[in-house]
Amino acid sequence: MKRFIAACLAAALLVAAPARGQLGTLPEVALSLGMRQIHAELADSVAARMQGLMYRTSLAPNSGMLFVYERPAMECMWMKNTLIPLSVAFIDDAGAIINIAAMQPQTEESHCATRPASYALEMEQGWFARNGIRPGAVLLGLEQLRQRPR
Repeated sequence: MKRFIAACLAAALLVAAPARGQLGTLPEVALSLGMRQIHAELADSVAARMQGLMYRTSLAPNSGMLFVYERPAMECMWMKNTLIPLSVAFIDDAGAIINIAAMQPQTEESHCATRPASYALEMEQGWFARNGIRPGAVLLGLEQLRQRPR
């Protein structure tokens, strides 16, 4: 039964995805990393995390998606149905970047946190390197998420 419900949810997301196009319908949050301000859509539900940035053809400068998990875990990402190259930073509960991975479009290769992550931030591929952001850097602005009702 759980597989059937998951399959129905996935099918509904695939049907809705093209209509969403470039216009984000998710809540948004302002974050900062180093000297950079980031505009991120929030993927803080199972459905939003499943959809991610699939079917998007571009991202605005300094924009991305923040995946929020219920509890720290060994999270992994993949790029099936994602059309643009992305980099993902896995982030711990304190906001420190654990590791960063470059991901290629339309692949099913897993990119995983090297230790339990509470968040993952997807940005245009190379964004972290171009801005001198490395593991250990701290993402600011997460405190506003901790105060949000779920």
